[in-house]
Amino acid sequence: MKTNRKTIPMPMRYLINTVLIVLFVLASTLFVNSDAVSGYFTKILMVIGINIILAISLNIATGYLGQLPLGHAGFMAVGAYTGGIFLKAVDAAKATGGTYYLYIAAALVLSGIVAGIFGILIGVPALRLKGDYLAIITLGFGEIIRVVLTNIDSVLGFDLTYGASGLKRIPKITTFFNVMLCVVLSCVVIHMVMKSRHGRAILSIRENEIAAESCGIRTTYYKVMAFTMSAFFAGVAGCLYAGYLGSLQPSSFGFMKSIEILVMVVLGGMGSMLGSILSATVLTALPEALRAFSDYRMVVYSLVLVLMMIFKPTGLLGQYDFSLSRILEKLMNPKKSTGKKEGASHE
Repeated sequence: MKTNRKTIPMPMRYLINTVLIVLFVLASTLFVNSDAVSGYFTKILMVIGINIILAISLNIATGYLGQLPLGHAGFMAVGAYTGGIFLKAVDAAKATGGTYYLYIAAALVLSGIVAGIFGILIGVPALRLKGDYLAIITLGFGEIIRVVLTNIDSVLGFDLTYGASGLKRIPKITTFFNVMLCVVLSCVVIHMVMKSRHGRAILSIRENEIAAESCGIRTTYYKVMAFTMSAFFAGVAGCLYAGYLGSLQPSSFGFMKSIEILVMVVLGGMGSMLGSILSATVLTALPEALRAFSDYRMVVYSLVLVLMMIFKPTGLLGQYDFSLSRILEKLMNPKKSTGKKEGASHE
């Protein structure tokens, strides 16, 4: 039986999403640059954007692939130091015009690529393991990266990362517009990949790896691919973080930073991009909102997480992902109420 269900063509979907994304970025940038928002809140919004990229990037490996890596801060550190060293080497602060933006784009891409290479090097041996073993080995790799950044100068014989004293005087190239643009591009790229056949292959590994492999899916290839993509976007976030702070210390990328990012993913719902965005926003803004209660804010922060895990263990949104096209199609196809046929017999 044919149905008259109305659907939105794929080209129209892309057009609607593109227009809304451009309007959102422009409107938010104009709003932040106006006098309505103080510099303090602008910085908080920038940190929220960086944490969103970290959360959605870890969600690729944790939520979509179904693995449990605990070394995400290590990839962030690689991207941060790569971007910081590059920006200092080209002296981006003195660049003007198109050259300045070219340096920023090059730093972001280079940071992502180097972090992605580390993702391949770590992912190939680590992803042979599962569960707790994978968590332990990725945690070890993350700590190795931090230790290497602290001690590599003594091995090389010249200053590169400046060890425990930290990499300082990094040009502060991170702006609200840069962060928002990277957030939008990261979300779009990850969404498009997960909606492709490669994304479906990654999701099939999460559901049942043995069944996926029996159907001809190259599980090792797609596991390393997801892990590398996760590391790439973590490196981009690290570069933005370096350009935001202007200085880096290896101690900032320890075990607790990886746990902080993982909590954002778990709280939002593993496998939900919208959930990761919401949880990263809440968990970044909540400590700042409770700053007036400095003696108790960490207690309240921890209590919220505990209650969330007790009453909503699947996270805020579970595996739900927002789809504007799906909402529009529901509005275009309202459900018709079906009543009883007239003349029905009454007993």
